[in-house]
Amino acid sequence: MDTRLNHVVAVARAGSFTAAAGIAGVTQSAVTRSVADLEREIGYAIFERTSRGAILTEKGRDFAERAQRLVEDTRDLLQRPRESSDAYAGVLRIGVCPASLEFLLIEPLAQLLKKHPSIRLDIAGATFQRTVQLLRSGGIDVAVGFEAAFADWPDIRCQRIFNDARGILFVRRGHPILQVRRPTLKTLAKHEFVSPSDSRPYGAVIRALYEDQGIDWHRRIHVVDFFPIVKEIVAQTDAIGVIMSDIAERSASFRSRFVTLDTINLFPEPSPMCSAIRARWEVRPAVRAFMSILQNIRPRSRARS
Repeated sequence: MDTRLNHVVAVARAGSFTAAAGIAGVTQSAVTRSVADLEREIGYAIFERTSRGAILTEKGRDFAERAQRLVEDTRDLLQRPRESSDAYAGVLRIGVCPASLEFLLIEPLAQLLKKHPSIRLDIAGATFQRTVQLLRSGGIDVAVGFEAAFADWPDIRCQRIFNDARGILFVRRGHPILQVRRPTLKTLAKHEFVSPSDSRPYGAVIRALYEDQGIDWHRRIHVVDFFPIVKEIVAQTDAIGVIMSDIAERSASFRSRFVTLDTINLFPEPSPMCSAIRARWEVRPAVRAFMSILQNIRPRSRARS
């Protein structure tokens, strides 16, 4: 393993070259020279040097995340023969996109840890674009999200887990659209939307809603995947939100504040969920166990109040 990768990971974690030197057990000048040498070799800056420390550049963030994965995988590989024969031991990195879908993993993860207690979880909720980037670079082991969003990536392999996920529209009680007897797509386009993702299946449909009316969708769409924020935006404005149908049905607190637009079927087909992995990478036992549990369980939806 190139020691320069260790130094990059240390600086990324510590936020400064001085602190990273303490982690790596070398001098600050050694870390500074090591990182600078690596930056010259790859042709771009990994860190922006400031008076307050070292900040990852956009390219540097991707590099550091992949370097961290390589460092940790190397450590696991070297330590495994000396440790127990438990092939499931170690960190399982899971990406969820959009992050508001994390509730789907509550029961599967409980089962996983009960069966394999040596697994350590690292769960990251992010946008679809960020999750795909992490998956392709090795920053996460497996992703969970909408199958349609992963369809265009030939180097990613999907395994369908839930077939009946369906998004429906909702508004605050007292919203003007509730006074319209037969609202149409044109009626919807008069209002702003809060989309959980700007990718498929929801983002593309919502953008098309405005484009078909000759409206600049950039001026109308909020992209927010943290559902408590989505609810507050919808509650305080005339924006329209998207929620999973089973959450809306089960949550009394949601129904007390909001109304679903059941007569407008903007998303006519269910949106299958999937787990996604890199097509050509070795699948670790912990990843296989997680994906197997996902296929054999339909978690009870638990709405966030």
